[in-house]
Amino acid sequence: MTALAAPRLSRPGLAAGAALVLLATLSLLVGVIDVSPARLMRDPEAWELIFASRLPRTLAAILAGAGLGVAGLVMQALSRNRFVESTTAGTDQSAAAGVLLMTILFPAAALPVKTLGAAAAALAGTSVFLAIAQRLPPSQPYLVPLFGLIYGSVIGSAALFVAWQTDLVQYFAVWTRGEFSGVLRGRYELLWISAVMVGVAWWAADRLTILSLGRDVSTGLGLDYAAMMRLGLVIVSVISALTVVVVGAVPFVGLVAPNLVTRLIGDDLRHAAPWTAFVGASLTLVCDLIGRVIRFPYEIPVGVVMGVVGALLFLWLLFGRRARG
Repeated sequence: MTALAAPRLSRPGLAAGAALVLLATLSLLVGVIDVSPARLMRDPEAWELIFASRLPRTLAAILAGAGLGVAGLVMQALSRNRFVESTTAGTDQSAAAGVLLMTILFPAAALPVKTLGAAAAALAGTSVFLAIAQRLPPSQPYLVPLFGLIYGSVIGSAALFVAWQTDLVQYFAVWTRGEFSGVLRGRYELLWISAVMVGVAWWAADRLTILSLGRDVSTGLGLDYAAMMRLGLVIVSVISALTVVVVGAVPFVGLVAPNLVTRLIGDDLRHAAPWTAFVGASLTLVCDLIGRVIRFPYEIPVGVVMGVVGALLFLWLLFGRRARG
């Protein structure tokens, strides 16, 4: 097991950092209200708009994208299946059902309390998914995401029925459709916990890599299989719940980003996790920018754009030639 060490900067790393800075700068400047550099030089109100709306939105997109990407990477290690992520495992649907129940039972509860309820529901839903998925034949990898889609649809349909009965359909739609237009200062800060979870995933990357080899191999190598499964479930559930509560479910990020990275640099989570976070954040920023400009001055939710872009990328990954390093 390799020792934990600070990552060294390389040319690809510097290029990736520069690309992310460029996307973040575009995210700060693109919008209905003009905040061009010329206006920033002469208008103090433009800076207030940047700090109150544009910067929180950009940070929320980066944190959500990076967190969902790493959560998908961990989820694929837990299930030993490359076609699994939070939206194809019932995690996001369970988180939305959890925050719905918290809203019904404790309507005056603060957002962090509702987030705890969503995380608990996501943990329970993901645990059930993994327990059933491990019983599916490993020779049929497509059965796992197919079961996950059906499983998540059942949970989502049941939660939607409850929302309809309690006149909360509009709220439920917000939690199941990712959108950054409502992100303001003071309403996104919980997503920084996702960054902490990404750090925890990188800290445990070597053990999660061993975990992906299966119960027998990992136990034979001295790994506490049950403890690492619990840690992985907590990482995935917390990130998914935070994203659902703050911005809503964003599909395909946890599916596409890990597959793009692992096809290029391999399955070692120690090396794959930072790149997966970068690809997830960049993909989310790009889709958010597309949603802002394609029907300017109106917006298309990032979940809708990501659904189209992510589906095309996934089909390319599925049927395209495997990249060779």
